[in-house]
Amino acid sequence: MAEEIWTIRRVLQWTQGFFREKALDSPRLDAELIIGDALKLDRIFLYTDLDRPLSAAELTAIRERVRRRGRHEPVAYITGKRGFWKLDLSVGPGVLVPRPDTERLVELALEAAKAFEAPRIVDVGTGSGCIALALAQELPAATVLAIDRSPEALTIARQNLEATGLTNVTLAEGDLLTPAQGFAPDIIVSNPPYIPTRDLATLPPDVKDFEPRLALDGGADGLDTVRRLASQAAALLKPGGRLLIEVGYDQGESAPAALRAVGGFDDVRIERDYGGRDRVVLATRSA
Repeated sequence: MAEEIWTIRRVLQWTQGFFREKALDSPRLDAELIIGDALKLDRIFLYTDLDRPLSAAELTAIRERVRRRGRHEPVAYITGKRGFWKLDLSVGPGVLVPRPDTERLVELALEAAKAFEAPRIVDVGTGSGCIALALAQELPAATVLAIDRSPEALTIARQNLEATGLTNVTLAEGDLLTPAQGFAPDIIVSNPPYIPTRDLATLPPDVKDFEPRLALDGGADGLDTVRRLASQAAALLKPGGRLLIEVGYDQGESAPAALRAVGGFDDVRIERDYGGRDRVVLATRSA
């Protein structure tokens, strides 16, 4: 940027153009979010003071964020936050960025919870804690156990738990359902790694270069973790309990087939997300 007067209007326009050159999917939104973050302003307030000149310190803060986004670092990692359900979550490189598609999993879990007076819920691979905290917030009578094998992820989940003030969530470190032995859950939910290993290299740079591979790589066909989780869930869920797993949009046949092959479940089916794509496999533990 040249040494001349830079207003909010001008820096927004310049940043949008730069992001278009970098082939980012949403250059205007990205520019608004990171400039708003640098100036500690909500997006809407950027437009109430468009002609305000920016200080040298403000321009420095904006430049650093623009540089990072220009390398395709996720906006949520740059701002350190992401909205999900009714939550404003802290996020960082140790966790997946919560996505709107996963809100469909929350919605379906809430429907399943209606069958239980005080549901006991396990969230496997909790990451930022987005699913567990959304369910706990909506279901104050529920007891929620949120599990992750990444200490870094659990640090971020703990920050989010403390920020919500919720008292019906417990965090535990471990592989899949190992920490849930003896918990006797009514509902198990998970957004596990489900990307086939061969497809990782084809993911957008925002994902493949920044988000944790541990949370993405689902093995040869993307269903390694799904199978392991289903096997453990079949042994742990109460009879009539529900298992809900987020899967890839192209796994609408293979994921339910994997659960049927494991055995122990009735009414295995797939539900679609808000975009009409196969997204959540649901199953009921056999009586």
